[in-house]
Amino acid sequence: MEEPWDFEFLSRIVDGFVSFLSEFVDDWLANDMRVSIFKILFSWLVVSLIAIHFAWKIYGNTVNDMYYRQGTGGKNGGTPDTAPHRSGWESAAGDNLKTHRE
Repeated sequence: MEEPWDFEFLSRIVDGFVSFLSEFVDDWLANDMRVSIFKILFSWLVVSLIAIHFAWKIYGNTVNDMYYRQGTGGKNGGTPDTAPHRSGWESAAGDNLKTHRE
């Protein structure tokens, strides 16, 4: 049978996480140059992700419609409404393939 999780192992993980968080909070409250740079870059990342979220919310359907065009297909990357009944192997075997010289 498998042994249950050792509580000492879990307590070490929790203690390590708590000590990491306490050091992070201490550094965050310090007026250090690297903390200031981190705060600027972190805020830039958060603002960028929020802007991407709202841009996708506004323009997402337009981009999706441009990528997946609906219609009869064939021209400009459209998708056909119905698939042909022959498979790729059957159509390749029955058709005359053009060579580079033709």
